This record gives sequence, C-alpha cells and structure tokens, in this order.
Amino acid sequence: MNDQGLEDKQAKQNVLVLIAAQAILGAQLPIIFVVGGLAGGQLAGNVCFATLPISLIVFGSMTTAPWLSRFMHAYGRQAGFFLGTFSGAVGAAISAYGLFISSFTVFLVGSYLSGIYMTTQGFYRFAATDTASEQFRPKAISYVMAGGLLSAVLGPQLNKIVQDLSVITFLGSYVTIVAINLVGIFLFFLLRLPKQSSNVATNANLKLERSKRDLLRNPKILVAITCGMIAYSLMNLVMTSTPLAVIGCGFTKDNANDIVSAHVVAMYLPAFFTGHLIVKFGVGRIMGLGLIILAGAGIVALNGFGLFNFFGALILLGIGWNFGFIGATNLLTSSHSPDERGRVQGMNDAIIFGCVTIASLASGGLMNCTGGSALVGWAAVNYAMVPFLLIAGIAVFWLGLMKSRET
Repeated sequence: MNDQGLEDKQAKQNVLVLIAAQAILGAQLPIIFVVGGLAGGQLAGNVCFATLPISLIVFGSMTTAPWLSRFMHAYGRQAGFFLGTFSGAVGAAISAYGLFISSFTVFLVGSYLSGIYMTTQGFYRFAATDTASEQFRPKAISYVMAGGLLSAVLGPQLNKIVQDLSVITFLGSYVTIVAINLVGIFLFFLLRLPKQSSNVATNANLKLERSKRDLLRNPKILVAITCGMIAYSLMNLVMTSTPLAVIGCGFTKDNANDIVSAHVVAMYLPAFFTGHLIVKFGVGRIMGLGLIILAGAGIVALNGFGLFNFFGALILLGIGWNFGFIGATNLLTSSHSPDERGRVQGMNDAIIFGCVTIASLASGGLMNCTGGSALVGWAAVNYAMVPFLLIAGIAVFWLGLMKSRET
C-alpha cells in the first residue's frame, strides 16, 4: 500500500468514529432546536424573546470557537471534544434546572454552556481532514457530515417520546440530552489524531504568519467564510422560527418534531455524495447550487402555509445548507497552511456563529413581532433571506472570475 493509502486508512478509521459522534452526540441539537424556542416562550415574559435560548447557544458557540480552536491546536482534538461534550451535559442539566424552577435566566445560562458543545461538533468536520490526503479530504468532510442523518432521525423522534414525560413540559428533553452526552463522550477514546499540529510553528514562522486582515484578503478564505456564514445563518433563521410557525398555524408539537426531523435529514443525507460532486464539478458550482436551493426553500415557504409547504421548504433548506456549508468548509481547508489551521478555523467559526447568533435573535423578532399573526411573521422570516442570498451569490461569482483570470 502506498503512503497515501496508509494515510487514508487511518483517516477512514477516524472518520468512522466522527460519524458515530455526529450521529449520537449530534442528536441533542435537533432536540434543542425543536424545544428551545417553545420552552423559551413558556419562560419568557415577552414572546419576542422566545428564541433567545437558541441565540444564547449560538452566541456561546461564537465566543468559544476561537479559544477552543487554539486549545485543540495545542492539546489535540480529543481534549477539545471531551471538554465540549462535558459542557453539553452541564448545560443541559442547568437548562433542566431552569425549567424545574421556572427561571428564564437560569435556562439561558444552560443554553450558553450548550453552545460549547455546538462548537466542538462543528470541529468534527475539520478533525476528519487532519490525517486525510488532499484527494480524500472533501469526501471525509462529507462522510462526517452525513453522520448527522442518524441524529436527524434519533433526536426529534426521541424527543416525541420524552418531551411530555414530566409534568414540566420539555424537562424530559433536557434530561435526555444530559444522558446523550455522558454516553457519547466515550467515543473519543477511539480517535487516533495527532495531539498537536505536526507543523508547530517556530519563532521564525510566527513572524511570517498572516494577520487576520491579510487572511481575509485571500479571495478563497473570504468567499469560504462569506458563503459558510450566509448558508448557516439563513438555515438557522428559518429553522429557529419553524416550530413557532407550525404551532402558530394550528398544527401540533409532533408535527413540528417531524418537520424538523425531515429538515435535518435533508441537511445530512446529501453529504454521502456532496464530496464526490465537489471533486467532479468544483467547489464553486456546488456552493452556487446550494444558494439556488436555499432561494427555492423561501419560494416554497411563501407559497402557502400547509404542512406540505413546511415540509417542502425545510427539506430544501437542509439541502441548500448542505451544499453551501460543505462547499465552504472544503474551500477553507484548502486555503491556509497547517500552521494557520487553528487561527483560521477558529476565526471562521467565530464569524459564522456570530452571524448565526444575530440570525437566531432576528428569527424570534421577525416571527413574533412584525405583525399580528404567525402567517405574517413566517413570511417576514423568509423575505429576509433575499439580500443575503444575493451577497453570497455575488461572492461565488467573483471567485469564479478570479479563477478564470488565473487560467
């Protein structure tokens, strides 16, 4: 077996572990995104703040991504994954306690700590590339993202069983999330990754490292961050509002769980072939296709308010996010040196989740405070996608022009 084959043999073993982590530990995020806004609406005095718990999760992810990335670069991915998973358990336990004592403030504290887990899950995709060859890299990212397919089914369907087990609605959901973290944390003992970068920068190299401003001047890094940020933010904007819109339109909590489940399946099912499509057609075309599909999600959502429209819009939203976000991730990993890995990936996720925080805050405001009905709010959420899709489309087009001029 050649050197690349040996390298990818280890990478494939790590990918299997990360797929399992994405499937088992990742099941907590669909649960949180179903119940977070609904529980927040129960605890908050103002319905405009119903989605604030989800915003705190994403804000927690934004504020921890830079230092957690540096922590992983220094001490290894495994140490960071252990820390994040433990934080997920603690955050869910505190959120459960907030529900138990009917304290919105305590619930928000737990939500923030849950954001640390969300950060570590985001780094699964980067960990998949640490021991992968350049040819296997986009496929490794896709396969790990595909692990979310199982979490898409497990999370919402499990939540349908546990959400009403207690007289305190959704308390069972958060207790279940604690258990998921305590069980799933043992998976990371099976990873075989370098404890730190094999290309630790020397003092001379540190002087040559690009500043953040210089990194953002790189067209590939700039477009990767822009498209990843917009794809993730718009997905979060619409998904966060979905349970509120579904129930506001007269449907049930089980309907909301099923719609979110279908959405998360659509987020991860295409990942089985997204990497192959990137290799065959190029990353720019796949990102552009993702943006077009996201626009299609908005069109379906605005075309009616039946269950078919909710399912159709959320399925398209998931597929569009998959192409846009996996494409952006692949573009980013090919745009920096190994010594810059921790800084670039941390900066990327901090920017992305900073914008996702704003999107989740805006989601509740648009949904609950722009009109007198769920229909008006849901329409406002989907119309808000338009300017950002145009910005991302222009960025992808500009990168294509830059590449064509180089050739």
